[in-house]
Amino acid sequence: MARQDINRSFEMGVFVAVVETGAFSAAARRLALTPSAVSKLVSRLEARLGTRLLQRSTRQLHTTPEGDAFFIQCKRILDDIDGAEREAAQGAAPRGRLRINCFVPFGVRHLLPILPEFASRYPDIVLDVVVSDAVVDLLEDRTDIAIRTGKLKESNLVARKLGEEPMLVVASPAYVAQHGLPRTPQELSAHNLLAFNFRCQNETWPFLDGAGGTLQVTPQGNTCVSDGESMRQLVLAGMGLGRFSRQHVLRDIEHGDLLPVLQDYNPGDRELVHAVFVGPGLQVPARVRVMLDYLLEKVKLG
Repeated sequence: MARQDINRSFEMGVFVAVVETGAFSAAARRLALTPSAVSKLVSRLEARLGTRLLQRSTRQLHTTPEGDAFFIQCKRILDDIDGAEREAAQGAAPRGRLRINCFVPFGVRHLLPILPEFASRYPDIVLDVVVSDAVVDLLEDRTDIAIRTGKLKESNLVARKLGEEPMLVVASPAYVAQHGLPRTPQELSAHNLLAFNFRCQNETWPFLDGAGGTLQVTPQGNTCVSDGESMRQLVLAGMGLGRFSRQHVLRDIEHGDLLPVLQDYNPGDRELVHAVFVGPGLQVPARVRVMLDYLLEKVKLG
């Protein structure tokens, strides 16, 4: 079994070299093999998998869709093997590049302020931080940790709960002065409710209905945006009402720049915040483990 595992990792390394160099001959030079040996190894790999990974022509090699997916997985596995060996050889000292993807409000208010101390604790970790509300595929984007809100869908990801945030609807004083303040959820139909363009089909705002139940209001305004910070800027400018986690707009409320709306009808719903990463079958590198522990130590939500 051990010999088979070694052969599989070697075949993966050969396949990755072929894809990265774009030719059997270039991969052979990188690996100190002959081009015919490289070609035979790739053919043997395709035969065992029962699928074609490369499209061959006299001048170029191209990966098939199956080859693209296999290449991404191979890179992740080989990187994990290299990381495990480095950690074992160096006493498991956390090191290497750590790529984090997080949504804008969390990045601005929670992640970025705590990174200087983390960098001081772990000087051998190189931080690669992407602050964006776009949801990325962790394997394809080579992301180690992503901060996600709401219900998690990917079954191949492991999640650590960082906390939860109460939600509320807000408007600017300028908007209220021009359009008035809605007194019941039913009156929202006469107002401009801003929404997210990546949630437009599913997003609803929950409210108490005054009779012991809840009702859902679908935001139907004249603008959809891609991220929470853009939404906040539009609401501050008086363009309409928006719904946010409390931490996202707390400072604006304290400064009087935004006003909570329909708080008597707020059902008290909260948005879950998780740190997600690939697992549990793949080894979690030390650089990922220490960041997960650090986030649990430092991030305070709710």
